[in-house]
Amino acid sequence: MSTPYAPAASTRPSPARKRLLDAATDLFYSEGIHSVGVDRIIEAAGVTRATMYKQFDGKEGLVLAYLRGEDERLRALFTEAGAASSDPEVLLDLVIAGIEQDIRERHTRGCPFINAAAEYPDAGPVRSLIDDHRDWFRATLEQVASAAGLSDPADAAASLVLLRDAALVGGYLDGQDRVAPAFARTARGVIDSHRR
Repeated sequence: MSTPYAPAASTRPSPARKRLLDAATDLFYSEGIHSVGVDRIIEAAGVTRATMYKQFDGKEGLVLAYLRGEDERLRALFTEAGAASSDPEVLLDLVIAGIEQDIRERHTRGCPFINAAAEYPDAGPVRSLIDDHRDWFRATLEQVASAAGLSDPADAAASLVLLRDAALVGGYLDGQDRVAPAFARTARGVIDSHRR
């Protein structure tokens, strides 16, 4: 599947950078960005303050790296789905199944982008990254919907984005076992309503 994204050339991060990013990803997602200080991340990663500032341009640089990592993981899932099947109908099913699995297994405390947006309400680098991610996600869903021959692919994509947002938040509040199947059922209903 073609997506409007070309990942940057992959370079292997240093072990210290990886430990810092892993610690930040875990702590930012589970406890919130503003509630986690740099000292806590440094301690969890087992590195020095100098190493932290050598690897990242302060806490905001670490926040941006965390969100880029989330973005890259989702883009990689779409790339894998596209490699698994070129049939647009199968891709739609894979998208729904992937989001349902994400609700159940990975993002059990809401959407990392929505969570970050709540903590960064003003324009700036974090909000720009979130906006870019959401634009890519919506455009990619629209491409899949268009390839599958759905009527009004932009509306179908907007509906699926809205459902995913609600499901990730709802999964955290009401439990994944209740919300994940409701998301899948409703998403399939949206797709069916857009069949020509």
